[in-house]
Amino acid sequence: MLISELSCRTGVSVRSLRYYESKKLLHSKRLENGYRDFDESAEERVRIIQLYFMLGLSTNDIAQIIDCPVSVSNQQPICEKAINVYQIKLTEIDTQIEILQKLRSRLQERIANFERPNFSLFERTE
Repeated sequence: MLISELSCRTGVSVRSLRYYESKKLLHSKRLENGYRDFDESAEERVRIIQLYFMLGLSTNDIAQIIDCPVSVSNQQPICEKAINVYQIKLTEIDTQIEILQKLRSRLQERIANFERPNFSLFERTE
């Protein structure tokens, strides 16, 4: 199928599909006229790539696990590399959450200072 048809079937832009191909996440053959020709499996592969993006994975992360075998019952990758990538991403998310919670607390303190009756703009809060 041509790239435009793959785009229609998946809802992913032609530009994104070209990007996936440049990152070696997606593969096509070239027709005599230079057009890309994707086989039927490309549609499912694009859906898997989109799922990984929704999980917050980068193209480099995806490249590591895109060829892992997938369980038919729950569409989960069943290889050690995938679990490792998931664990690393989860650790990154936990770190981001911790940073955001600290920032939230600091902002709440600043807001509370504004709400005090005798607040001075020049008062130090540290």
